[in-house]
Amino acid sequence: MAKRRLLATVTGIVAAGVLLAGCAQSAPNDAQSTETPAQSTQNNAQSTETPARSTKYVNLGDSFSAGTGVSPLEADSPIYCQRSSKNYAHVVAEDEDFDLTDVSCAGADTEDLRAAQHQGVPPQLDALDDDTDVVTLMIGGNDKQTYGRAIRLCREVADADRTGSPCTDRYGRSLIDPVAADIYPAVRQALRDVQDRAPNARVLLAGYPWLLPPTIGCYPEMRLAEGDVPMIRELQTALNTYGRRAAEDEGVEFVDMSQVSEGHDACAGDQRWIEPMTTPGPGAVHPNEQGQAAIAEQVRKALAG
Repeated sequence: MAKRRLLATVTGIVAAGVLLAGCAQSAPNDAQSTETPAQSTQNNAQSTETPARSTKYVNLGDSFSAGTGVSPLEADSPIYCQRSSKNYAHVVAEDEDFDLTDVSCAGADTEDLRAAQHQGVPPQLDALDDDTDVVTLMIGGNDKQTYGRAIRLCREVADADRTGSPCTDRYGRSLIDPVAADIYPAVRQALRDVQDRAPNARVLLAGYPWLLPPTIGCYPEMRLAEGDVPMIRELQTALNTYGRRAAEDEGVEFVDMSQVSEGHDACAGDQRWIEPMTTPGPGAVHPNEQGQAAIAEQVRKALAG
């Protein structure tokens, strides 16, 4: 905030007995330089005003938050983190003219907020302090290797029974139950830690957009058996449901992506916000540029609310 200081102005007193000629010579300069106290105060106040501080914005989280797979990568960011310069945080910061510090990183789970994820990649919470104004994060999908393990296991058994539910039959509840038992409390703790480090910040936890439609899927673009698609949706529903609950429990805002991302999953063709498994590189089964822009729009709407 600008600081205004009142400066006292002392007017000169012309001594008696000054020669007329001297007065005549100095009078024009004196007239030009003489200020009233009010004018001096106003001029000095204007000269000492400092510009308003920019909103300090920090983005945390996993590969969905980092924008993994969306080119180009953020300059000078750790290569392990696959952090995009077009992820939702960069879009929000540009639109809102925020001062962004982005420490999101591919593969991060809740433990990586508190501990170094890789050599040269410090704990994400280190980016926060009392001056932080806004924090966004997407987290929880990598805890217990939830997303990666589910997709891998279901892909491995899909070819044996494309129309059945081999993954659900074999693994089902073992993939879903840890969300309530383990991931929910871990996300709650993560949100507490964020608020401890940034006590003056507005904190927003973003939910995950849909990876798949409610039923059937789109084999081979998403190499999953038809009968296993509902189980993956149930897993995502659990992650978002318990993410919302954790946010509510800790007094944090939840940015819901489930409604707006319906019909924009990896099977949605040109309308997709998620890249299918057949996409080469690290962007497979992650939000594409359109998906990141959609998340940014919901974050901006939440900030404006």
